[in-house]
Amino acid sequence: MASLFNKVARFAKSPQGRRMISEAKRMAKDPQKRQQAKDALGKLRGKGGSDGGTPPSRPH
Repeated sequence: MASLFNKVARFAKSPQGRRMISEAKRMAKDPQKRQQAKDALGKLRGKGGSDGGTPPSRPH
């Protein structure tokens, strides 16, 4: 069985993989898309978002 990395590498070399890579590079250059990605990562990490994330726990 091929490893996951080998499958990803093979896909990246395929025509569909090359299209996806070029689209990702194009989107990475767009300031609005960069901000959307930054906001999404902030929410995943608990920094930002409408609820302000999880507050730190207080010692007893």
